[in-house]
Amino acid sequence: MTALAEEFGTPLFVYDADTLQGTFRELRHVLPTGTDIFYSLKANPNVSVCAVLNSVGAGAEVSSYVELVTALRAGVAPEDIIFLGPGKEERELTACIEAGIHAVVCESLDELDLLDSLLATSGRDDFPVLLRVNPAFGSKGSGLAMGGKPRQFGIDEAELRDSKNRLAELRHIRVKGVHAYMGTRFLDHENVVHNTRRILALAEDLAGRLGFPLETVDFGGGLGIAYFDNEKDLDLAALGRGMADALSSFSARNPDCRTIMELGRYLTAMAGTYVVRARYVKASAGETFVVADGGTNHHMAAVGTGSFVKRNFPIRHLENHEDEELRFYTVTGPLCTPNDVVAKKARLPEVRPGDLLGVERSGAYGPSASPGLFLSHGFPAEVLVHDGRAHLVRERDSTEDMLAKQRLVDLRTPAG
Repeated sequence: MTALAEEFGTPLFVYDADTLQGTFRELRHVLPTGTDIFYSLKANPNVSVCAVLNSVGAGAEVSSYVELVTALRAGVAPEDIIFLGPGKEERELTACIEAGIHAVVCESLDELDLLDSLLATSGRDDFPVLLRVNPAFGSKGSGLAMGGKPRQFGIDEAELRDSKNRLAELRHIRVKGVHAYMGTRFLDHENVVHNTRRILALAEDLAGRLGFPLETVDFGGGLGIAYFDNEKDLDLAALGRGMADALSSFSARNPDCRTIMELGRYLTAMAGTYVVRARYVKASAGETFVVADGGTNHHMAAVGTGSFVKRNFPIRHLENHEDEELRFYTVTGPLCTPNDVVAKKARLPEVRPGDLLGVERSGAYGPSASPGLFLSHGFPAEVLVHDGRAHLVRERDSTEDMLAKQRLVDLRTPAG
């Protein structure tokens, strides 16, 4: 990391291609062979990260026009792309039609009507869609529930059950399956298997009730990563056995149905390290602070967004002080807010100004989920290490980058 920091500067996100590919292959090995794995670009939309995962077999789940373009540029085949999201605009739907993706995941009956009208003017018929259902049942064990309660996502199960006549009015759409996503950060395989069973049963019931062929079911995934103390990573072997059992009878009844597990955080988190350099080490009221050159403006996830209690991501000293006595440090960034805390009272070897620290498991929800414009520091560089060689896959924002889209009003010009 020291050499990378010297070459590319800090703050810096470093992604390891071997870890990306290895994580995918381990999961691919335990899941039933008929289940496809789609990468959710929202976790890390870097085109090179997407390309690495696609190189070992990942499809793509996208939720914006730019994510769709990113997936295509990364080499993902259109038939291995689905587009979801509760607020799609006409440009996005039109782009999906033109690209010929596997399916648009429609999240309201009005969205189905809009897509149908766009298809009428495009001359395209029989366009594939999945119905995103918000199930009447909830889930347990999720770090963030996405279904089973009032949500902007999907069509409520009760409403969907009564929509057969509405669906029959669509002239250019072919409903080919169901999508459901119950939540994220599941760390217990039994919860994932339980959710999968219920979604598969719901998909069969809806297909029979509404009269469409069941060609695709996306049952989400939401596999978690153990970031914090007292958390354990998923038991992959047990997950594989449970998923095989959950899918076996369903696949026997629906041999031509494509099943999809969509994952973002799980595929990328372990591969990333956020590298910062200590600028100052100072004491305040008995607490020792390391003020680093990067913080929550680049890595908002590390501040504990969505958590009631601040807990630390794994953080380690990247210099040669491992034999020294551990001390407690609160690691912050350079922002003018007390919330800019990357790690609270973390135990580290002595930290000195100029030392490098690495926040581990940081390959997901880094720059894309952080306020990079705050204080106009901009976004950091991103580097992908592949086959022992470092590649700059995103340039650091420069001053001109930050100002390029702003326009200065000439206040000397008289009005009128």
